[in-house]
Amino acid sequence: MSIPGFAVVGRPNKGKSSIVATLARDDAVYIDSRAGTTVAADAYPMRVDGETLYVLVDTPGFQRARAVLEWLQAHCSDAAGRPEAVRAFVEQHEDDERYRDECQALRPIVDGAGIIYVVDGSCPYGAEYEAEMEILRWTGRPSLALINPIDSDEFVDQWTAGLGQFFTTVRVFNAQRAELTKQLELLELFGHLDPAWRAPLERAVTILRQDRLLQTQAASNYITDLIIEGITYQVDQAVPEGIPTEPVQKLLFERYKAHLVKRERQCRQRVEELYYYANLKRSEQSLALEEGDLFNMEQWYLWGLGKKALLAVGASAGAVVGATTGMAVDAVSGGLLAGLGTLVTGGGGAISGAVGAWLYADRIAQMKVKGIPTGGHRISCGPSRNVNFPFVLLGRALTHQRQVSTRTHADRGELDLSQPLLDWLGERERRQLARIFADLRSGKKPAQGRAELAAMVLEWCRGKD
Repeated sequence: MSIPGFAVVGRPNKGKSSIVATLARDDAVYIDSRAGTTVAADAYPMRVDGETLYVLVDTPGFQRARAVLEWLQAHCSDAAGRPEAVRAFVEQHEDDERYRDECQALRPIVDGAGIIYVVDGSCPYGAEYEAEMEILRWTGRPSLALINPIDSDEFVDQWTAGLGQFFTTVRVFNAQRAELTKQLELLELFGHLDPAWRAPLERAVTILRQDRLLQTQAASNYITDLIIEGITYQVDQAVPEGIPTEPVQKLLFERYKAHLVKRERQCRQRVEELYYYANLKRSEQSLALEEGDLFNMEQWYLWGLGKKALLAVGASAGAVVGATTGMAVDAVSGGLLAGLGTLVTGGGGAISGAVGAWLYADRIAQMKVKGIPTGGHRISCGPSRNVNFPFVLLGRALTHQRQVSTRTHADRGELDLSQPLLDWLGERERRQLARIFADLRSGKKPAQGRAELAAMVLEWCRGKD
């Protein structure tokens, strides 16, 4: 079974590289807003588990289409000879700097690739494009045209009418926003253009659909494991007799936070790798709060549950949320723990950030000091007993997974992880999660708790598929 290949061709700066990146699921494809940055044809295979399903070839844009068409018309007088005339042009002019871009674009086509012709639907149709479209028609290769509305769809109707004179199949395809179903529909469509490609492309679509199911399952498992570790993790240290315990407690708390920060980063990296991302940039600066803002009511980041929801789930889970000193609604510290640490006094005012995270560390991770029979103490930090802590972990992880799974590889913007998520949780789901978290925290039926949590996370991860 031969592997289908597609040459993505068109004018410079019309989104060809974006189409390649999206359909090849490769964020290594170079994309630039400046025209002419693709100077050579590069092949990008779409692989799943080491198997190449199809190949996309990113090509330079046409620069001298009218001159090429004039040469072809001068050297060929009948339709039957047109494909061979295009091949002859490429072979005679590959070393000619004047036609370097045209030869780079046409070489994979004369070697057997199908054609994906890309135009920008936000620019008006013009007759000057017809020379390159006529050249592509001369090749005799299966082809379709994609209208990529880069800035708007203002001229899509014009392009649809114009392209229809040269291509039997014309589709609007936004490389920046095309969801998975749109991508698979395009592959299925190409399978109908050439009988030789139907079977391999049907197989490709089947494999890609199965791959998405496996991606979602694996991502939900990573998230479930992260949350459970966030609930149950603890670190301890033996302290000899006569050594002050308070400095050790502070050190353990920092080690505790650092471990969970690292685990969240690991989870995110694994999720990104599942969806074939290696170069994602994230926008998280707003979560790294300054020390003085950690307990400021104006700096709430409701990744978890709000005050009213916490009161409800706290009661249903048998957890103590309120106390005479106030209500622990978040937790603390930068990176992972940002937004977890707002403590409100009974009088409603914010506790000064100058007090620092350490003073209230025990409200995040339980601190214990026990005597050792041989002398000294064993100090432990954790597990977390903050009611909102696992909700925050869940909210942040689901936000990340949903954004990664729904974006295309042509989207090179920063991943914005500064928006809360769990405001959509229903009352029943909140109470169910609170019960699961409480059971996991107490060590009650851990296998059952993990299974219930994993099922809920999987359902939410599937929500955008």
